[in-house]
Amino acid sequence: MIGLDTNVLVRYLVQDDPAQSRKASQLIARECTREDPGFINRIVLCELVWVLESAYGYSKDTIADVMEKVLQTSQFRLEDVQAAWTAFRAYQKGKADFADCLLGTINRSHGCEHTMTFDQHAGKLQGFELL
Repeated sequence: MIGLDTNVLVRYLVQDDPAQSRKASQLIARECTREDPGFINRIVLCELVWVLESAYGYSKDTIADVMEKVLQTSQFRLEDVQAAWTAFRAYQKGKADFADCLLGTINRSHGCEHTMTFDQHAGKLQGFELL
């Protein structure tokens, strides 16, 4: 199994740099199979959403479509896929960042009664409390 960095995943998905996009696509086609998927960790998921928002200006709906496809792709293995899906659903429904949604999900799974925050949007998520 290989791990995929955010920049490789972005090039594969966005196809904006011909040389790097081609290399990323070839790598994923060759190395990421159902039997031996490419590993995507939680940090990469958070960075992916941030890059698509900030660098590419994608709408939340477009990012949600991209994320759903990444989560469903059998050629990828996600770190804690259940937490990723739970965070994704919270992200789709609310105004909080995906990273905050994932943070709250992970904290709850580790027994946290709530996660303290100053973030007004995150404060509306289940398991968060505004300080």
